[in-house]
Parts: sequence; structure tokens; C-alpha cells
Amino acid sequence: MIARGRFVLKSVARLSARQEPLLSHGSPLISQARSIATPSFQLCMPITTIDVPTMGDSITEGTIVDMPVAPGDYVQPDDVVVVLETDKVSVDVRAPEGGALVEIFGEIDDVVEVGSNLFRLDTDADAPELEEPAPIKEEDTLTPMSGAETPAAPTPAPAAPSPPTAADAAATTPPPAPKVAPPQPESPAFMGQRTERRTKMSRMRQRIATRLKDAQNTAAMLTTFQECDMGALMEMRKKHQDAFTAKHGIKIGFMSAFVQAATAALQEVPVVNAYIDDETQEVVYREFVDISVAVASPNGLVVPVLRNTENMSFADVEHNIAMYAQKAKEGTLGLDDMAGGTFTISNGGVFGSLMGTPIINPPQSAVLGMHATKMRATVDERGEVVARPMMYLALTYDHRLIDGREGVTFLRSIAEKISDPTKMLLEV
Repeated sequence: MIARGRFVLKSVARLSARQEPLLSHGSPLISQARSIATPSFQLCMPITTIDVPTMGDSITEGTIVDMPVAPGDYVQPDDVVVVLETDKVSVDVRAPEGGALVEIFGEIDDVVEVGSNLFRLDTDADAPELEEPAPIKEEDTLTPMSGAETPAAPTPAPAAPSPPTAADAAATTPPPAPKVAPPQPESPAFMGQRTERRTKMSRMRQRIATRLKDAQNTAAMLTTFQECDMGALMEMRKKHQDAFTAKHGIKIGFMSAFVQAATAALQEVPVVNAYIDDETQEVVYREFVDISVAVASPNGLVVPVLRNTENMSFADVEHNIAMYAQKAKEGTLGLDDMAGGTFTISNGGVFGSLMGTPIINPPQSAVLGMHATKMRATVDERGEVVARPMMYLALTYDHRLIDGREGVTFLRSIAEKISDPTKMLLEV
């Protein structure tokens, strides 16, 4: 509070000196000034008004979820002043320059529209001086007080009373009372803690819930399954991991192989890459492939998009996935990173899922679900039972557009390319 008061008083003195010539010549006060009226005084200072930023083409409003600083605090350039949450992402609104925060136009959980005033900043205020705490003298805490009184000598204990005689004991002892058995209390049933708590759903979670339910209500979703042998891909990855890392600066994972296999399969079965335009009742075939990769973030599931994967190499895919994973962890994913997408890959295997049915991300027409790799008994080409690393693949597709033949053909193409990665190299 002392530091805050100092820079406010300095701002008052400096502004008074600036406004004195204007008042002496009868000039009006500066129009770009904010007037703070209190019961004791009125202060005028130049300010900068910061508006709610544009957060995407389809985003028109956001909810204030955090205000790290309060009015009167001094903020440095690029300090976070307000955190807004939209349907898809959280946005940090930062101070464009240093100054004293004058006012925030809203409270926690208030909804603000894009382009409206968000907060005001006094950019003419001085930064507060940091005061060092006074050092604590050791002698003040360790040296006893000179005027302390010495403790008084303990008083002697009183003499013990003489033991009672037999006659006194016989005269004072009451007759024994009859013994009555105490009632046995009923043992109560054991009850554990039965507490509950409520938390408000974030805008992102509300949006996810709405879109998932809309997908169930709109699309005729059907899921087909296929298993694929991961042995050849795992062997290729193990054999060339060091050379790949040395050349490209990143390790090769399973996701890049599935992105490449899905891209090739989408080009072989283009209807899976298409979608239905409900307004015009037309089927839109896309000549490009943008694959959405589901990534878990602290605020929920986000789906950044790998664009034009038909032109990407394994290294390009791995670098882009690593970049999106880092941005999701830091909470810096933008709406442009998640907009669009023609097909989605969801990897529940990283959490140990053995099998599941993913839900379509509208307006896409299909989604591929990856699962955990487990050693299972299989019959090889020679008819022998062997243990192989197997993964279940699931494809959920919109049956309004994609027939069973196309759906099964598409999923089998991915499984065959993963089981034999050389097919992706030969484009067969």
C-alpha cells in the first residue's frame, strides 16, 4: 500500500505541474483523461483503454475467469491483466506497456464482448520503488533484558496429613450400594464421509459437451474395428531411431506413421475426407488433407490441426505434433491452431485404453481411434500360434455419407500400411 501510494502521489504532482500552464491560459483540460472522483478530491490523469481482443472468426465473447492484478497495482509491459475463456481456448490479455491499472470493466464470471472496453491503464505513472526490509539485529533477539526479574524461590510444600485411624475409617465409610448392570448401548452402523462439492463448468467444457451431443443427434454414427500388427513398425522405429534423431533433431513415434497411413488412405477413399453441407444438401469433396490430432491439455481435450499432411514427411509430422503438445501444456494454443480439419485421429492408447468408440468431430465425417498395444496370441502365415504386439483400431464414420464398404476398406488400408510400413514408401 505504501508503494502504491507513492507512485499515485508522484503522478498527481507531475500532472498538476503539466496542467498549471493550461489553467493559467484558460485552456481546457486534455480530453483524453480519466476523472476519479472521491469524497475528498478529484484526480485527472491520462489513460490508455485496452479493448477485448479478437479471438477468432467465430468467437464474439469471452468470460473473465482470472484477474491476476487489481486496480491500483503497477504492471510491467506484457504482464497478464485479465484471463478470458472462450469456447475453445483461454486468452491472456496483457498490458501493452507499463503503468498503473486504473479500472477493470468487469468481475470474475462476467461475459465481455469482442471490441468492448476491458481495462484502463495509466501509462504516465511511475513504477513503485521496492523497499528492502530492515535487517533484524541479532543482539535484539538474543540478549536478555537487563531489567528482567529473577525467578522467586520455590515455596516449601505443605506437610503431609496424618493417616486416619481405624475408628475414623469405620465411622465415615458408607454402606455398599447394590450393583446395577449398565445398559448396553447399540453400536451405530459405520458411515464414511459423504461430502460433495460443486464447481462451475468452464466455457470450454460446455462447448465440448454441446458439440459431442450435437454429433450424436445429427450424424448416423457407426463404428467398425480392425486389428493391426505393430511388430514391423516397432522394429523399424528401433532400428532407425538414432539416425532419425541425429538428422531431424526429434524422435520418431507411432503418431507420425498413423498420420501418413491415414493421409494415404484418405486419398484412396476420398469420400471419408468429404462432408455433408446440411444447408445446401451437397457433398463437399476436399482435395487436401488436414488431420486433427486430439491432445490432452490442463483445461480439457483440444484438437490442433496438421495442415496439408499430404505434403509432410515423418519428421514434419513429429515436429508439428511436438509444437502443439508444448503449446497445449503451456495453454498458448490459439483458435487458428484448432480451426478446420478434415479427419481426426484420437490416441486413447496413451492412457491404456484397449478398445473404444470415438465420436465424430463435426463437420468431419470420420474419426480414427488408436488404442494400447498388447501382446496377443495370433496365427501367422505358417499356421503357428505366436505372440505379437497387436493394436485394435476403431473407425467411427457418418453412415449418411460413408457406406460400410468404404469405411471397412479405409480402415483395412490403414491397418495394412501400419503392419507393413514399406507400403507407405511404395505407395501401395
